[in-house]
Amino acid sequence: MARTLEALLKLQVIERQLGDVRRRLNTRSAAVDAQEQRLGQCQDEYDALHAEVLSRQKDADGAELHLKEIETQIEKFRGFLNAARTNKEYAVFLTQINTLKADNSKTEDEGIRLMGEVDEIRAQAEEAKARIVESQEALEEIRRTSTEEVAQLEQMVAEFEAKRDAAAKDVPGRELSIFDRIGSLRDGEAMASIEVHGKKPPHEYSCGGCFMSITAEHANALRTRDELRFCDSCGRILYLEEQAASLEA
Repeated sequence: MARTLEALLKLQVIERQLGDVRRRLNTRSAAVDAQEQRLGQCQDEYDALHAEVLSRQKDADGAELHLKEIETQIEKFRGFLNAARTNKEYAVFLTQINTLKADNSKTEDEGIRLMGEVDEIRAQAEEAKARIVESQEALEEIRRTSTEEVAQLEQMVAEFEAKRDAAAKDVPGRELSIFDRIGSLRDGEAMASIEVHGKKPPHEYSCGGCFMSITAEHANALRTRDELRFCDSCGRILYLEEQAASLEA
């Protein structure tokens, strides 16, 4: 087997292992971030409901104050009514009293409605507050379980990075640069196997990375020469399945 391709395949195996550990680390870190976001949403919900309670309570207090003012006005006009000297004065004061009573009834209904809304929103706020507590407890649990796992994953990342650096030393500089460049474009998958189709010649070939057809020339070249061959579609470095199998043997 060509030495350069063999070294690259070993490097690709390590790269995949390193990528897997990094994804696990990112997932664990993302779990903490997601729970922190949920906690923030619960807090925002509670703050909004609490502000709404205060606003509706202020309106309810205003309605109650208005009721007291109306009662005061009614008592005043009752005094005027009792002191009326003519039927005309009496009728005017009586009309004022009836108007104030109607206003009183409307204000009282509005106050009852507002207090009902206050109670309803306050109950919603209490539920939101309970969700904050639940989210805080969940966040603490995730952080507790994550701390040890994150430390282990970070240690694994460091170990695989060291292995990768060691394996990279066996790859010539130009080929290593090509490998790194393609890997950066293909989520770490710089190489792809040549898939062979058909039980007997003439076989058809495709790239195991993008599944597009490739020519038999690539497969023939890899069997006879120590050179890099690239998929014409995705640009990945090609290798034969038997070449990868020889490394596992």
